[in-house]
Amino acid sequence: MVTRQERQQYKVIVGLGSTGLSCARFFHAQGIPFRVVDSRFSPPCLATLEVEFPFVDVELGGFSEETLLSADELVVSPGVSLATPEIAKAINSGIPVTGDIDIFRHYCKQPLVAITGSNGKSTVVTLLAEMAQHAGLNMGVGGNLDGRASMPALDMLSSEEREIYLLELSSFQLETTQHLNADIAAILNISEDHMDRYESMHEYRQAKLRIFDGCKTAVVNRNDESTLPPGTFGGEVISIGFDIPLSNEFGIRVLEEREWLVKGEDCLIALDEMKLVGRHNVANAMVALAVAMQIGIPLVYAVETLKQFQGLPHRCQWVRSLRGVDYYNDSKGTNVSATCQAIAGVAEKIQGDVYLIAGGLAKEADFGPLVPLLRNYVSRVVLIGRDRQLIADAIADAVVTEFAESLEEAISTCRELAIAGDAVLLSPACASQDMFKDFAHRGRVFVATTEGLQ
Repeated sequence: MVTRQERQQYKVIVGLGSTGLSCARFFHAQGIPFRVVDSRFSPPCLATLEVEFPFVDVELGGFSEETLLSADELVVSPGVSLATPEIAKAINSGIPVTGDIDIFRHYCKQPLVAITGSNGKSTVVTLLAEMAQHAGLNMGVGGNLDGRASMPALDMLSSEEREIYLLELSSFQLETTQHLNADIAAILNISEDHMDRYESMHEYRQAKLRIFDGCKTAVVNRNDESTLPPGTFGGEVISIGFDIPLSNEFGIRVLEEREWLVKGEDCLIALDEMKLVGRHNVANAMVALAVAMQIGIPLVYAVETLKQFQGLPHRCQWVRSLRGVDYYNDSKGTNVSATCQAIAGVAEKIQGDVYLIAGGLAKEADFGPLVPLLRNYVSRVVLIGRDRQLIADAIADAVVTEFAESLEEAISTCRELAIAGDAVLLSPACASQDMFKDFAHRGRVFVATTEGLQ
């Protein structure tokens, strides 16, 4: 029988990716004993851990129930589901569970802005970071930002203290978050994603809603009920939307035949002054402006940044025009909702048809929402990847489909079919790991192949 005294001897870090390594570094700096476990035999940060902490116990290739049950606390990385049998058994046995975000918030006493959503998180967070930089605000940026100019949350605590912190949070990170207490939090949108991890959309949304626990101010989309905090929420609510807003709301007004992003009756920026593509990015811009004004970034800096911001790589990124055909890289379109937004956004900018390249790992998604957009805007879908037949069956009544063995072959097929005025769009609606290292690798292959076309 494991005694309580034995449980208090160490924490167990579950998962040795970048998050697990950041937890190890933090615990070492704090003098907190820990062990590391990973179900993989060669997790990505193993070599680094062995160099920095050669005397730390590491268990690989599975989860030992004995180790988990003897822990003072489990620190579970986002990539590991709490439903994993060994972890679930430990939880049911009373072992406390936390994650790096909760630990970060316990030690971080500065104001915190937290952003989540199925799509657009990185765009909003990067836009806010650039607004802060332009205004001279010393902001720390971290969380789930795909390895760009950010870092795991706990690593930020070992560097220079910032005036304010900004975190991009996934549903996986929020699963282990109990006491976020953000000063400002936003759910940008919720659409079907990660159905290979969640049993239902309700369960997925419940994970997202944790971002509002203890929150002082929520920024929500009044046109999207899924972004609203629970009825028990007691903080301030600031809303954005595509309709005409009330005095303290953000929205759209048409003045002299131009659409303007406004707060109440105050015009902030004309939509045609922004370089971002698509209506979904208008919503992202509104959230960024709402947060910026709330944290004291002068409006002039926020608006100037928004005028210059061209978006992030692999997100409806214009690559080139060849013989009148535009090529767009939306490799970050890893779920159906993102691909719907990409199709609509590109269709707004062209005179002809869209040729869509899609496919990969479907994550048990429903591809039905694509059908109306495919019928209206898409001439042909070229499918790649493991689940291409599944997708073809789901959209067969909407559009002509064909298969390609590689992304390069798919691009070649679209090049032969598209004519001046059309667009070739890579927006897979799927994860990438069946054929690529990640979505960025997939996007780089698309860009390199497209730039090489004659």
